[in-house]
Amino acid sequence: MDSLKNFSESRAHYYFTILFTLILIFFFFSASNDTSPVVSYTTSLPPSHPHPNNLSPFSSQVLSGASLASKVHNNFDSCDIFDGQWVVDEGSSPVYEPGSCPFIDDAFNCFKNGRPDSDYLRLKWKPHGCEIPRFDGVKMMKMLSGKRMVFVGDSLNRNMWESLVCALRESLVDKKNVFEDFNCSIDFIRSPFLVQEWKFSDKAGTRRETLRLDMMEGSYNKYHDADIIVFNTGHWWTHQKTFKGKYYFQEGNHVYSKLEVADAYKKALKTWAKWVDANVNSSRTQVFFRGYSASHFKGGQWNSGGSCDGETKPITNETQLSPYPWMMRALESVLSKMKTRVVYLNITKMTDYRKDGHPSIFRQSASERMNGIIQDCSHWCLPGVPDTWNQLLYAILSRKKFNG
Repeated sequence: MDSLKNFSESRAHYYFTILFTLILIFFFFSASNDTSPVVSYTTSLPPSHPHPNNLSPFSSQVLSGASLASKVHNNFDSCDIFDGQWVVDEGSSPVYEPGSCPFIDDAFNCFKNGRPDSDYLRLKWKPHGCEIPRFDGVKMMKMLSGKRMVFVGDSLNRNMWESLVCALRESLVDKKNVFEDFNCSIDFIRSPFLVQEWKFSDKAGTRRETLRLDMMEGSYNKYHDADIIVFNTGHWWTHQKTFKGKYYFQEGNHVYSKLEVADAYKKALKTWAKWVDANVNSSRTQVFFRGYSASHFKGGQWNSGGSCDGETKPITNETQLSPYPWMMRALESVLSKMKTRVVYLNITKMTDYRKDGHPSIFRQSASERMNGIIQDCSHWCLPGVPDTWNQLLYAILSRKKFNG
């Protein structure tokens, strides 16, 4: 749960953004011939995740205000890269070795915190009907040369951001110069709701927290002109405070006495969509929205004894997956009405299989665990599942239409 009180997101502002400023060496370009398999996509719908109005959750569907069918890129029509299975891949190693990357928060660093098993690192995502290229850090850096990429959202996006930073660092010959050798930047900006957290005074004069559903969170001017933006929001909308919904949501001067979280979430997404349509130059900036990442608490939630420790194998039976999250239905509805081209990274189903990939008790060191354990069954160990999200992001960016 994003609201784990001792979790690393509370430290997000101190290294709020990591900037790569890197000058690409020209000889890299001599090795730029791409022999990776062609990645293509369909609008096929996984049977376990039905969607209303025939809205497909496929990977890189570009959604906008016209009918969805007319917005599908036709040359991505043979494979849905987010519909597949996890398979054992004994012959390959993680994109970066466990314990090797200094940019991973301790709470994601399961190796450092003593996780003894490693089978969760030997799984790769295989879409049905196609292959996806293995992540190539050098080629990714070429694509990002002279560009700024920003991850905006909650600590699940921080998970993804750290994964990408570590994967790119691994591709460097001289890793000591990671801050000096490239002319691109990759930033994380914390904005767990995307809309603005607020305060108002009730009739008794007491200051109360609210969430302004009609106002973008104020950091938007730090990233509106980036070349690539990856948004997400989701887990904080399951927090107890927002779930109750009493006197918490606000629009203008109106504070709702009661508003269902699903309605509030959709209002917030509409505010985000309106802002993107009005403020993002789609001829320069490619917008991504990453879908909901599955949690696997059993026996309670993060603050009530929920656990996932001892899970070392993924789910293999699709019928055991959770129902498709209501938040993603709301997101898809909003995306379908936008004018801006938005690439929808629907990682929900692929993460639902991975009950084995969370830090669980290994979000803390052994000495810290002696003082009490709160398990983390929402975020992901690094190396781990978010590396695959970045592999898919890389595959999409590798396509000519996203690389120029």
